[in-house]
Amino acid sequence: MMKNMRRGIPNLFKSGTAHIRGTQEAVMKNIEACKDLATITRTSYGPNGMNKMIINYLEKLFVTSDAATMMAEMEVQHPAAKLLVLAARMQEREIGDGSNYVLVLAGELLKQARGLLELGLHPSEIIKGYVQAADVAMASLDELVTWKVEAKELAKKETIETATFASLCSKQLTTVDILNPLIADACMCVMPKNVKNFNVDNVRTCKMMGGSVQHSEVIRGVVVNRDTDTSVKSVLDAKVAVFTCAIDTATTETKGTVLIKDADELLDYNKSEERMIEASIKAIADSGVKVIVTGGSVGDMAKHFVEKYGMMLIRILSKFELRRLAKTVKANMQVRLGAVPPEAQGYCAKAYVREVGLQKVTVFEQKKTDSSQIATIMLRGSTKNILNDIERAVDDGVNVIKSLVKDGRFLPGGGATEIELARKLAELSNKEKTLSQYAIKKFAQSFEIIPTTLAENAGLKPLDVLTLLYSEHESGKKSAGINIDAQDVKQSVKDLAKDRIFDSLPAKKMAIKLATDAAVTVLRVDQIIMAKPAGGPKMGQRKGHWDDQD
Repeated sequence: MMKNMRRGIPNLFKSGTAHIRGTQEAVMKNIEACKDLATITRTSYGPNGMNKMIINYLEKLFVTSDAATMMAEMEVQHPAAKLLVLAARMQEREIGDGSNYVLVLAGELLKQARGLLELGLHPSEIIKGYVQAADVAMASLDELVTWKVEAKELAKKETIETATFASLCSKQLTTVDILNPLIADACMCVMPKNVKNFNVDNVRTCKMMGGSVQHSEVIRGVVVNRDTDTSVKSVLDAKVAVFTCAIDTATTETKGTVLIKDADELLDYNKSEERMIEASIKAIADSGVKVIVTGGSVGDMAKHFVEKYGMMLIRILSKFELRRLAKTVKANMQVRLGAVPPEAQGYCAKAYVREVGLQKVTVFEQKKTDSSQIATIMLRGSTKNILNDIERAVDDGVNVIKSLVKDGRFLPGGGATEIELARKLAELSNKEKTLSQYAIKKFAQSFEIIPTTLAENAGLKPLDVLTLLYSEHESGKKSAGINIDAQDVKQSVKDLAKDRIFDSLPAKKMAIKLATDAAVTVLRVDQIIMAKPAGGPKMGQRKGHWDDQD
């Protein structure tokens, strides 16, 4: 048996295992895959970025320029490209914005590394230079801060609008003037006294078909996407009771049998059941409750008595939505039907049903003087795709406030920071004596991809814009960035600090770190060993019922 065995690495593994090694085979192919992925998302970067139309394996359509959504719906198979996808997802999870920045920068770093590999540099020398350059770049960011937000300034609407403006522009350039005030209002509604405790989940969105974005509004409270179960449609200064149990006859935990001998006993049994339900509903009404909210089922008899005592009743099927409502009205959820003690009751300034488009919704709204724990932005739009895209933009804007309350430092936007970093790193590479100088120089050139992409997507000549940017920065204008509204090259650069266009420092730091880590990880790989995929049908591939396949 030993005599007949072939020699070499392929003989170590089971048949069907793919083994790729060597700089040309493994490293170059990995770099090519990552570069291709970055090219896909690069055209969607910035305010003038193009949309991508993605149809996933469930045939669901996505039209978006949001890189995080693209990465979630595109089934990337290449193992090296998956590393970039993971880095982009981490940026989205930690910061909530800047996932496209990670992909574009990581792709460019690998593209520049390819040139060095072809010149004969060893990957370890490139990695050493990249890590050194990344450390210098992140340290330099602290020196480039042009605007710092103090905690007391978060009470001003203008401060929040300025902070979220650049993030919203990159997703919704045409509707930024409508969405920005809405996000600012919603964030101010739920901003706690200690701003560091700001919770992104307290700003909710409710998507309603019909109308246009101009009809969107902020509601201090919760919007439930369903009508009430009773005829009472509006209640002012309402005491609210929230139940997790069913509003119906109580069932025993053990099985029981009722023996009924004649018709009179049956009638008595029905009447006693009615009296029991009425007593429970009456006890709730006597405790001052005007609105009943339940997460369980509602019996017809119970509904009749709720109507009789003039209370509003609404069912909420989602337990998460039920918890949010209880948090909004400051009510303790009850697990047993009956009288609700005053300390367990919630309060709502106004609970009412309103028709939005073709759908009826129930709104639980608080007064402006009341401290609301949850605010809802009711978004309006003509199609589902538009609403989903606006929702993603709002989510990014709110996430900017999340990072702002932790670290209120901002950098100039529009590629100004990247050009300044490229200048600093180019100077560092000239002073470096070791082989790392080539890698540091390429790292500096990689930052040029951000202003180049912004210029390309705005329809400007990137080379001319880049030359003008370097000229402005050499003269000491550190906030000079790209003017995307420019008609010609002469107007394409301006001071963006004066226009109040800023990027978040924590987001930029995290993006540079993740992009560098992803690029370095790919460069460290010199062999790829892929086992033969397991047999059996793949999920999502089978269409129709399995009986039809037999």
